[in-house]
Amino acid sequence: MTIAVVLTVVMLITSDTRNTAALIIIIIIIIIIIIIIIIITGDINVIKKEAEKTLKYKDLTIEIQRMWNVKPNVIPVIIGATGIISESFRKYMSNIPGNHEVKELQKTAILGTAHVLRKVLV
Repeated sequence: MTIAVVLTVVMLITSDTRNTAALIIIIIIIIIIIIIIIIITGDINVIKKEAEKTLKYKDLTIEIQRMWNVKPNVIPVIIGATGIISESFRKYMSNIPGNHEVKELQKTAILGTAHVLRKVLV
């Protein structure tokens, strides 16, 4: 089965309240639209952020559905600063096309946290 990517849009949107950055990737594949939200947050906020981002992009999904007559799929990929993930994380990752290692994503989050701490503490 061949999947042709029609359009890929990558936007970097910064959060209002905290200086965290959310990477939004919108992939339009023939008739499937996937909105992937990638965030590294504090460990306590993982489940809260997952629900918050799903609700935040509900308007975008409605807008896309009206414009292109397609039901988009919102996939929040939220990882804690020390690699903590929610119970539904693996389910969300299985909806993203391709092969993804959860361990690699956790490792990237931990290395990013270590980098930020080194910059702040040194």
